[in-house]
Amino acid sequence: MPGEPVQWNIGTVSSLPTLLLLDELNLVSARIERDLAQKYAVFRAPRSQIGEIGNTDVIVVSCASTRTLDVEGLPPSVPRVVVVASQPLIADVVAAIHAGAQDLVSIEDGRALIAAVDATVERRRLEAELLRLAETPTAPEIIPQILGESPVMVKLRARIARVALSDITVLVTGPSGSGKDLVARALHDAGPRRSGPFVAVACGAIPKHLVESEFFGHTRGAFSGAVQDRDGLLLQASGGTLFLDDVAEMPLELQAKLLRALQERSVRPLGQGKEIPFDARVVAATSRDLEHEVRAGRFREDLYFRLNVITVRTPALSERGHDVLLLAQYFIRRASTAERPLLGLTPGAARVLMAHDWPGNVRELEHCITAAVTVAAADHVGTSDLPAPLGQRKVSPSPESLKSLEVVERAHILSTLSAVDGNRALASRILKLDRKTLYRKLKSYAGSEPPPRAREDSVPG
Repeated sequence: MPGEPVQWNIGTVSSLPTLLLLDELNLVSARIERDLAQKYAVFRAPRSQIGEIGNTDVIVVSCASTRTLDVEGLPPSVPRVVVVASQPLIADVVAAIHAGAQDLVSIEDGRALIAAVDATVERRRLEAELLRLAETPTAPEIIPQILGESPVMVKLRARIARVALSDITVLVTGPSGSGKDLVARALHDAGPRRSGPFVAVACGAIPKHLVESEFFGHTRGAFSGAVQDRDGLLLQASGGTLFLDDVAEMPLELQAKLLRALQERSVRPLGQGKEIPFDARVVAATSRDLEHEVRAGRFREDLYFRLNVITVRTPALSERGHDVLLLAQYFIRRASTAERPLLGLTPGAARVLMAHDWPGNVRELEHCITAAVTVAAADHVGTSDLPAPLGQRKVSPSPESLKSLEVVERAHILSTLSAVDGNRALASRILKLDRKTLYRKLKSYAGSEPPPRAREDSVPG
Protein backbone atom coordinates (compact mmCIF):
# COMPACT_ATOMS: atom_id res chain seq x y z
CA MET A 1 0.00 0.00 0.00
CA PRO A 2 1.20 3.55 -0.66
CA GLY A 3 2.89 5.09 2.36
CA GLU A 4 4.11 1.75 3.76
CA PRO A 5 7.91 1.59 3.48
CA VAL A 6 9.16 -1.19 1.23
CA GLN A 7 12.56 -2.82 1.18
CA TRP A 8 15.19 -0.34 -0.05
CA ASN A 9 16.62 -1.98 -3.16
CA ILE A 10 17.60 0.89 -5.42
CA GLY A 11 20.65 -1.09 -6.51
CA THR A 12 18.56 -3.95 -7.88
CA VAL A 13 19.52 -4.79 -11.46
CA SER A 14 16.70 -3.93 -13.83
CA SER A 15 16.40 -3.23 -17.53
CA LEU A 16 13.77 -0.57 -16.73
CA PRO A 17 14.59 3.05 -15.86
CA THR A 18 14.60 3.56 -12.09
CA LEU A 19 12.03 5.82 -10.37
CA LEU A 20 12.45 6.85 -6.74
CA LEU A 21 9.16 7.80 -5.08
CA LEU A 22 9.37 10.18 -2.11
CA ASP A 23 5.70 10.28 -1.19
CA GLU A 24 5.41 10.97 2.53
CA LEU A 25 1.95 12.51 1.95
CA ASN A 26 0.67 9.29 0.32
CA LEU A 27 -0.65 11.21 -2.70
CA VAL A 28 0.29 8.57 -5.27
CA SER A 29 -2.34 5.85 -5.28
CA ALA A 30 -1.63 2.13 -5.67
CA ARG A 31 -3.22 2.23 -9.15
CA ILE A 32 -0.95 5.02 -10.38
CA GLU A 33 2.04 3.26 -8.85
CA ARG A 34 1.10 0.05 -10.70
CA ASP A 35 0.79 2.02 -13.97
CA LEU A 36 4.23 3.56 -13.39
CA ALA A 37 5.64 0.10 -12.67
CA GLN A 38 4.71 -0.97 -16.21
CA LYS A 39 7.52 1.29 -17.48
CA TYR A 40 9.78 1.89 -14.48
CA ALA A 41 11.40 0.06 -11.59
CA VAL A 42 9.55 1.96 -8.83
CA PHE A 43 11.00 2.20 -5.32
CA ARG A 44 9.47 4.01 -2.33
CA ALA A 45 11.82 5.35 0.31
CA PRO A 46 11.62 7.72 3.26
CA ARG A 47 13.71 10.89 3.19
CA SER A 48 15.93 9.49 5.92
CA GLN A 49 17.44 7.15 3.32
CA ILE A 50 18.16 9.79 0.65
CA GLY A 51 21.86 9.51 1.40
CA GLU A 52 21.77 5.87 0.29
CA ILE A 53 20.46 6.69 -3.19
CA GLY A 54 22.48 5.02 -5.90
CA ASN A 55 21.80 5.34 -9.59
CA THR A 56 18.26 6.48 -10.33
CA ASP A 57 16.74 8.09 -13.42
CA VAL A 58 13.95 10.24 -11.95
CA ILE A 59 12.61 11.23 -8.55
CA VAL A 60 8.92 11.88 -7.90
CA VAL A 61 8.36 14.11 -4.85
CA SER A 62 4.98 14.86 -3.27
CA CYS A 63 4.20 18.07 -1.41
CA ALA A 64 1.14 19.96 -0.18
CA SER A 65 2.11 23.08 -2.20
CA THR A 66 5.15 24.66 -3.76
CA ARG A 67 5.62 26.65 -0.55
CA THR A 68 6.39 23.42 1.29
CA LEU A 69 8.48 21.88 -1.51
CA ASP A 70 11.75 20.62 -0.03
CA VAL A 71 14.47 19.43 -2.43
CA GLU A 72 17.25 19.71 0.13
CA GLY A 73 19.55 16.70 -0.04
CA LEU A 74 18.25 15.39 -3.37
CA PRO A 75 20.96 14.57 -5.94
CA PRO A 76 21.15 17.67 -8.19
CA SER A 77 21.93 15.58 -11.28
CA VAL A 78 18.71 13.54 -11.03
CA PRO A 79 15.60 15.18 -12.54
CA ARG A 80 12.52 15.58 -10.32
CA VAL A 81 8.80 15.64 -10.95
CA VAL A 82 6.77 17.26 -8.18
CA VAL A 83 3.24 16.10 -7.33
CA VAL A 84 0.70 18.30 -5.51
CA ALA A 85 -2.80 17.55 -4.32
CA SER A 86 -4.76 20.03 -6.50
CA GLN A 87 -4.42 21.70 -9.86
CA PRO A 88 -1.45 24.09 -9.67
CA LEU A 89 -1.51 27.69 -10.79
CA ILE A 90 0.93 28.92 -13.42
CA ALA A 91 2.80 30.73 -10.63
CA ASP A 92 3.15 27.40 -8.79
CA VAL A 93 4.71 25.77 -11.86
CA VAL A 94 7.20 28.63 -12.19
CA ALA A 95 8.06 28.42 -8.50
CA ALA A 96 8.61 24.64 -8.72
CA ILE A 97 10.91 24.99 -11.72
CA HIS A 98 12.89 27.70 -9.91
CA ALA A 99 13.22 25.26 -7.01
CA GLY A 100 14.81 22.70 -9.30
CA ALA A 101 11.86 20.61 -10.51
CA GLN A 102 11.45 19.55 -14.14
CA ASP A 103 7.65 19.54 -13.92
CA LEU A 104 4.75 20.11 -11.52
CA VAL A 105 1.54 18.13 -11.87
CA SER A 106 -1.62 17.44 -9.91
CA ILE A 107 -2.27 13.99 -8.56
CA GLU A 108 -5.89 14.51 -9.70
CA ASP A 109 -4.70 13.49 -13.21
CA GLY A 110 -2.71 10.27 -13.03
CA ARG A 111 -2.10 10.30 -16.80
CA ALA A 112 -0.49 13.73 -16.52
CA LEU A 113 1.91 12.41 -13.88
CA ILE A 114 2.91 9.43 -16.03
CA ALA A 115 3.31 11.69 -19.09
CA ALA A 116 5.48 14.11 -17.06
CA VAL A 117 7.70 11.27 -15.85
CA ASP A 118 7.99 9.88 -19.40
CA ALA A 119 8.94 13.29 -20.79
CA THR A 120 11.49 13.89 -18.02
CA VAL A 121 13.18 10.50 -18.46
CA GLU A 122 13.20 10.86 -22.26
CA ARG A 123 14.71 14.35 -21.98
CA ARG A 124 17.43 13.06 -19.65
CA ARG A 125 18.18 10.10 -21.94
CA LEU A 126 18.37 12.40 -24.96
CA GLU A 127 20.67 14.86 -23.18
CA ALA A 128 22.95 11.97 -22.14
CA GLU A 129 23.02 10.67 -25.71
CA LEU A 130 23.89 14.10 -27.10
CA LEU A 131 26.65 14.46 -24.50
CA ARG A 132 28.04 11.03 -25.41
CA LEU A 133 28.04 11.91 -29.11
CA ALA A 134 29.70 15.25 -28.40
CA GLU A 135 32.50 13.45 -26.54
CA THR A 136 32.97 10.70 -29.15
CA PRO A 137 36.42 11.01 -30.77
CA THR A 138 36.33 11.98 -34.44
CA ALA A 139 39.89 11.36 -35.58
CA PRO A 140 39.80 9.67 -39.02
CA GLU A 141 41.75 6.65 -37.82
CA ILE A 142 39.07 5.69 -35.29
CA ILE A 143 35.91 6.64 -37.23
CA PRO A 144 34.66 3.73 -39.32
CA GLN A 145 34.08 4.57 -42.96
CA ILE A 146 30.45 3.56 -42.59
CA LEU A 147 29.14 5.48 -39.56
CA GLY A 148 26.37 4.01 -37.44
CA GLU A 149 25.65 2.06 -34.26
CA SER A 150 22.23 0.68 -35.21
CA PRO A 151 21.86 -3.10 -35.71
CA VAL A 152 21.37 -2.72 -39.48
CA MET A 153 24.65 -0.80 -39.77
CA VAL A 154 26.54 -3.30 -37.64
CA LYS A 155 25.32 -6.04 -40.00
CA LEU A 156 26.22 -3.93 -43.04
CA ARG A 157 29.81 -3.43 -41.86
CA ALA A 158 30.15 -7.15 -41.12
CA ARG A 159 28.91 -8.01 -44.63
CA ILE A 160 31.29 -5.49 -46.22
CA ALA A 161 34.21 -7.01 -44.29
CA ARG A 162 33.39 -10.49 -45.59
CA VAL A 163 32.63 -9.52 -49.19
CA ALA A 164 35.64 -7.19 -49.52
CA LEU A 165 38.10 -10.08 -49.22
CA SER A 166 37.09 -11.58 -52.58
CA ASP A 167 37.19 -10.34 -56.16
CA ILE A 168 33.52 -11.14 -56.76
CA THR A 169 31.35 -8.59 -58.59
CA VAL A 170 29.04 -6.80 -56.15
CA LEU A 171 25.68 -5.07 -56.70
CA VAL A 172 24.99 -2.39 -54.05
CA THR A 173 21.30 -1.59 -53.69
CA GLY A 174 19.37 0.85 -51.54
CA PRO A 175 17.40 4.09 -51.68
CA SER A 176 18.87 7.26 -53.12
CA GLY A 177 21.08 9.15 -50.68
CA SER A 178 21.71 6.16 -48.40
CA GLY A 179 25.48 5.96 -48.98
CA LYS A 180 25.94 3.36 -51.72
CA ASP A 181 29.07 5.18 -52.92
CA LEU A 182 30.59 4.88 -49.42
CA VAL A 183 29.89 1.14 -49.42
CA ALA A 184 31.62 0.78 -52.80
CA ARG A 185 34.62 2.71 -51.51
CA ALA A 186 34.73 0.62 -48.32
CA LEU A 187 34.69 -2.60 -50.37
CA HIS A 188 37.71 -1.30 -52.27
CA ASP A 189 39.62 -0.02 -49.21
CA ALA A 190 39.08 -3.23 -47.22
CA GLY A 191 39.96 -5.54 -50.12
CA PRO A 192 43.17 -6.88 -51.68
CA ARG A 193 43.05 -4.20 -54.41
CA ARG A 194 43.19 -1.28 -51.95
CA SER A 195 46.55 -0.11 -53.34
CA GLY A 196 45.10 0.09 -56.87
CA PRO A 197 42.90 2.82 -58.38
CA PHE A 198 39.26 3.36 -57.45
CA VAL A 199 37.50 4.62 -60.58
CA ALA A 200 33.92 5.83 -60.12
CA VAL A 201 31.59 6.70 -62.98
CA ALA A 202 28.03 8.05 -62.90
CA CYS A 203 26.48 5.99 -65.68
CA GLY A 204 23.68 8.45 -66.35
CA ALA A 205 25.88 11.56 -66.48
CA ILE A 206 27.99 10.79 -69.57
CA PRO A 207 26.75 12.34 -72.86
CA LYS A 208 25.38 9.65 -75.15
CA HIS A 209 27.85 10.33 -77.99
CA LEU A 210 30.81 9.94 -75.60
CA VAL A 211 29.68 6.87 -73.65
CA GLU A 212 31.59 4.27 -75.67
CA SER A 213 34.78 6.34 -75.77
CA GLU A 214 34.59 6.98 -71.99
CA PHE A 215 34.22 3.31 -71.12
CA PHE A 216 36.50 1.68 -73.70
CA GLY A 217 38.89 4.46 -74.71
CA HIS A 218 40.03 5.59 -78.16
CA THR A 219 43.09 6.09 -80.32
CA ARG A 220 44.23 9.35 -81.80
CA GLY A 221 42.10 10.27 -84.83
CA ALA A 222 39.39 7.70 -84.04
CA PHE A 223 36.81 10.50 -84.34
CA SER A 224 36.67 14.25 -84.67
CA GLY A 225 38.30 15.77 -81.59
CA ALA A 226 40.31 12.66 -80.64
CA VAL A 227 43.71 14.37 -80.65
CA GLN A 228 45.50 11.70 -78.59
CA ASP A 229 45.20 8.13 -77.37
CA ARG A 230 43.09 7.76 -74.23
CA ASP A 231 42.47 4.75 -72.00
CA GLY A 232 38.83 4.09 -71.14
CA LEU A 233 37.48 3.67 -67.64
CA LEU A 234 37.85 -0.10 -67.62
CA LEU A 235 41.57 0.12 -68.43
CA GLN A 236 42.03 3.01 -65.95
CA ALA A 237 40.62 0.76 -63.21
CA SER A 238 43.02 -2.13 -63.92
CA GLY A 239 44.56 -3.35 -60.68
CA GLY A 240 41.78 -1.73 -58.68
CA THR A 241 38.00 -1.26 -58.64
CA LEU A 242 35.55 0.09 -61.23
CA PHE A 243 32.46 1.57 -59.55
CA LEU A 244 29.41 1.81 -61.84
CA ASP A 245 27.12 4.22 -60.01
CA ASP A 246 23.46 4.45 -61.12
CA VAL A 247 24.03 1.49 -63.43
CA ALA A 248 20.31 1.34 -64.30
CA GLU A 249 20.76 4.64 -66.19
CA MET A 250 23.17 3.06 -68.68
CA PRO A 251 21.86 3.10 -72.31
CA LEU A 252 20.81 -0.30 -73.66
CA GLU A 253 23.29 -0.17 -76.54
CA LEU A 254 26.19 0.25 -74.10
CA GLN A 255 24.86 -2.52 -71.83
CA ALA A 256 25.55 -5.13 -74.54
CA LYS A 257 29.13 -3.91 -75.07
CA LEU A 258 29.81 -3.73 -71.33
CA LEU A 259 28.49 -7.29 -70.90
CA ARG A 260 30.89 -8.54 -73.57
CA ALA A 261 33.82 -6.69 -71.96
CA LEU A 262 33.03 -8.16 -68.52
CA GLN A 263 32.77 -11.65 -69.99
CA GLU A 264 35.99 -11.43 -72.01
CA ARG A 265 37.86 -9.25 -69.47
CA SER A 266 39.16 -7.19 -72.39
CA VAL A 267 38.21 -4.05 -74.31
CA ARG A 268 38.74 -2.72 -77.82
CA PRO A 269 39.22 1.06 -77.85
CA LEU A 270 37.66 3.03 -80.69
CA GLY A 271 40.06 3.03 -83.65
CA GLN A 272 41.99 0.06 -82.22
CA GLY A 273 42.13 -3.22 -84.11
CA LYS A 274 42.97 -5.51 -81.19
CA GLU A 275 41.64 -6.37 -77.75
CA ILE A 276 43.41 -5.06 -74.64
CA PRO A 277 42.96 -7.05 -71.40
CA PHE A 278 41.95 -5.31 -68.20
CA ASP A 279 41.90 -6.54 -64.60
CA ALA A 280 39.46 -4.69 -62.34
CA ARG A 281 36.91 -5.64 -59.77
CA VAL A 282 33.45 -4.35 -60.67
CA VAL A 283 31.06 -2.86 -58.09
CA ALA A 284 27.72 -1.54 -59.41
CA ALA A 285 25.08 0.45 -57.55
CA THR A 286 21.45 1.33 -58.15
CA SER A 287 18.46 2.72 -56.28
CA ARG A 288 16.10 1.07 -58.77
CA ASP A 289 14.62 -2.43 -58.74
CA LEU A 290 16.70 -4.01 -61.52
CA GLU A 291 14.39 -7.02 -61.78
CA HIS A 292 11.56 -4.61 -62.56
CA GLU A 293 13.79 -2.77 -65.06
CA VAL A 294 14.52 -6.11 -66.76
CA ARG A 295 10.80 -6.94 -67.03
CA ALA A 296 10.16 -3.44 -68.43
CA GLY A 297 12.80 -3.99 -71.11
CA ARG A 298 15.06 -1.18 -69.87
CA PHE A 299 17.87 -3.39 -68.58
CA ARG A 300 19.44 -6.49 -70.06
CA GLU A 301 18.74 -9.64 -68.10
CA ASP A 302 22.14 -11.16 -68.92
CA LEU A 303 23.96 -8.06 -67.66
CA TYR A 304 21.80 -8.11 -64.52
CA PHE A 305 22.91 -11.65 -63.73
CA ARG A 306 26.52 -10.73 -64.50
CA LEU A 307 26.42 -7.85 -61.99
CA ASN A 308 24.21 -9.44 -59.34
CA VAL A 309 26.69 -12.06 -58.14
CA ILE A 310 26.40 -10.86 -54.54
CA THR A 311 24.20 -8.06 -53.18
CA VAL A 312 24.93 -5.55 -50.43
CA ARG A 313 21.95 -3.42 -49.36
CA THR A 314 22.27 0.01 -47.76
CA PRO A 315 19.39 0.75 -45.34
CA ALA A 316 17.24 3.87 -45.44
CA LEU A 317 17.99 6.42 -42.71
CA SER A 318 14.50 5.82 -41.29
CA GLU A 319 15.63 2.26 -40.42
CA ARG A 320 18.67 3.43 -38.47
CA GLY A 321 17.17 4.90 -35.27
CA HIS A 322 19.58 7.08 -33.30
CA ASP A 323 22.16 6.98 -36.08
CA VAL A 324 20.40 10.19 -37.15
CA LEU A 325 21.93 11.97 -34.13
CA LEU A 326 25.33 10.33 -34.62
CA LEU A 327 25.46 11.48 -38.24
CA ALA A 328 24.16 14.95 -37.36
CA GLN A 329 26.92 15.32 -34.76
CA TYR A 330 29.49 14.20 -37.36
CA PHE A 331 28.27 16.75 -39.92
CA ILE A 332 28.26 19.51 -37.28
CA ARG A 333 31.85 18.73 -36.31
CA ARG A 334 32.92 18.65 -39.93
CA ALA A 335 31.46 22.14 -40.47
CA SER A 336 32.89 23.53 -37.23
CA THR A 337 35.94 25.80 -37.44
CA ALA A 338 38.31 27.39 -34.93
CA GLU A 339 36.69 30.75 -35.60
CA ARG A 340 33.18 29.37 -35.22
CA PRO A 341 33.19 26.23 -33.06
CA LEU A 342 29.95 24.28 -32.83
CA LEU A 343 29.39 21.71 -30.10
CA GLY A 344 26.29 19.82 -31.20
CA LEU A 345 22.49 19.81 -31.10
CA THR A 346 20.03 21.11 -28.54
CA PRO A 347 17.60 18.46 -27.20
CA GLY A 348 14.74 20.20 -29.05
CA ALA A 349 16.55 20.01 -32.39
CA ALA A 350 17.43 16.38 -31.72
CA ARG A 351 13.77 15.53 -31.13
CA VAL A 352 12.77 17.19 -34.42
CA LEU A 353 15.46 15.29 -36.34
CA MET A 354 14.37 12.00 -34.77
CA ALA A 355 10.70 12.67 -35.66
CA HIS A 356 11.46 13.32 -39.35
CA ASP A 357 11.18 10.37 -41.78
CA TRP A 358 14.12 11.45 -44.04
CA PRO A 359 12.90 10.50 -47.53
CA GLY A 360 16.22 11.83 -48.89
CA ASN A 361 18.18 9.72 -46.38
CA VAL A 362 21.73 10.66 -45.31
CA ARG A 363 22.12 13.16 -48.15
CA GLU A 364 19.04 15.06 -46.95
CA LEU A 365 20.33 15.06 -43.37
CA GLU A 366 23.74 16.34 -44.49
CA HIS A 367 22.17 19.22 -46.43
CA CYS A 368 19.86 19.99 -43.49
CA ILE A 369 22.74 20.20 -41.00
CA THR A 370 24.91 22.20 -43.40
CA ALA A 371 22.14 24.78 -43.76
CA ALA A 372 21.51 24.85 -39.99
CA VAL A 373 25.19 25.34 -39.17
CA THR A 374 25.33 28.29 -41.57
CA VAL A 375 22.64 30.24 -39.71
CA ALA A 376 23.21 29.00 -36.13
CA ALA A 377 23.90 31.92 -33.78
CA ALA A 378 24.80 29.88 -30.70
CA ASP A 379 27.29 27.05 -30.13
CA HIS A 380 24.53 24.43 -30.53
CA VAL A 381 22.21 23.93 -33.49
CA GLY A 382 18.67 24.65 -32.26
CA THR A 383 15.20 23.98 -33.62
CA SER A 384 14.90 27.44 -35.16
CA ASP A 385 18.16 26.88 -37.09
CA LEU A 386 16.77 23.86 -38.96
CA PRO A 387 15.55 24.65 -42.49
CA ALA A 388 11.81 25.02 -43.12
CA PRO A 389 9.59 23.12 -42.96
CA LEU A 390 11.71 20.85 -40.74
CA GLY A 391 12.37 23.59 -38.17
CA GLN A 392 8.65 24.34 -38.01
CA ARG A 393 7.67 20.70 -37.60
CA LYS A 394 5.55 19.91 -34.60
CA VAL A 395 6.43 16.63 -32.93
CA SER A 396 3.22 14.69 -32.35
CA PRO A 397 2.43 14.35 -28.65
CA SER A 398 1.90 10.94 -27.11
CA PRO A 399 -1.67 10.05 -26.10
CA GLU A 400 -0.60 10.11 -22.44
CA SER A 401 0.52 13.74 -22.74
CA LEU A 402 -2.76 15.03 -24.15
CA LYS A 403 -4.92 17.12 -21.80
CA SER A 404 -8.64 17.49 -21.47
CA LEU A 405 -10.36 20.56 -22.93
CA GLU A 406 -11.29 21.65 -19.41
CA VAL A 407 -7.63 21.66 -18.29
CA VAL A 408 -6.52 23.55 -21.41
CA GLU A 409 -9.33 26.11 -21.01
CA ARG A 410 -8.50 26.65 -17.36
CA ALA A 411 -4.81 27.24 -18.08
CA HIS A 412 -5.67 29.66 -20.89
CA ILE A 413 -8.11 31.67 -18.77
CA LEU A 414 -5.66 32.00 -15.87
CA SER A 415 -2.81 32.87 -18.22
CA THR A 416 -4.90 35.58 -19.91
CA LEU A 417 -5.99 37.02 -16.57
CA SER A 418 -2.36 37.13 -15.41
CA ALA A 419 -1.27 38.82 -18.66
CA VAL A 420 -3.73 41.71 -18.12
CA ASP A 421 -2.73 42.16 -14.46
CA GLY A 422 -5.97 40.67 -13.18
CA ASN A 423 -8.28 43.04 -15.10
CA ARG A 424 -11.38 40.83 -15.36
CA ALA A 425 -13.23 43.18 -17.71
CA LEU A 426 -10.37 43.17 -20.20
CA ALA A 427 -9.86 39.42 -19.77
CA SER A 428 -13.54 38.70 -20.50
CA ARG A 429 -13.32 40.80 -23.68
CA ILE A 430 -10.15 39.03 -24.89
CA LEU A 431 -11.61 35.62 -24.06
CA LYS A 432 -14.99 36.57 -25.56
CA LEU A 433 -16.74 35.45 -22.38
CA ASP A 434 -19.36 37.49 -20.53
CA ARG A 435 -18.26 38.50 -17.03
CA LYS A 436 -20.70 36.22 -15.21
CA THR A 437 -19.38 33.19 -17.10
CA LEU A 438 -15.79 34.22 -16.38
CA TYR A 439 -16.51 34.70 -12.65
CA ARG A 440 -18.29 31.34 -12.48
CA LYS A 441 -15.35 29.55 -14.09
CA LEU A 442 -12.85 31.23 -11.79
CA LYS A 443 -14.92 30.22 -8.78
CA SER A 444 -15.11 26.60 -9.98
CA TYR A 445 -11.33 26.17 -10.14
CA ALA A 446 -10.75 24.39 -6.84
CA GLY A 447 -7.76 25.78 -5.01
CA SER A 448 -7.21 28.44 -7.70
CA GLU A 449 -7.75 32.05 -6.78
CA PRO A 450 -7.43 34.82 -9.35
CA PRO A 451 -4.12 36.69 -9.25
CA PRO A 452 -3.84 39.01 -6.24
CA ARG A 453 -4.14 42.09 -8.44
CA ALA A 454 -7.46 40.98 -9.92
CA ARG A 455 -9.78 43.94 -10.24
CA GLU A 456 -12.96 45.12 -11.89
CA ASP A 457 -11.30 47.68 -14.13
CA SER A 458 -13.14 48.83 -17.21
CA VAL A 459 -11.82 47.89 -20.62
CA PRO A 460 -9.17 50.40 -21.78
CA GLY A 461 -10.01 52.58 -24.75
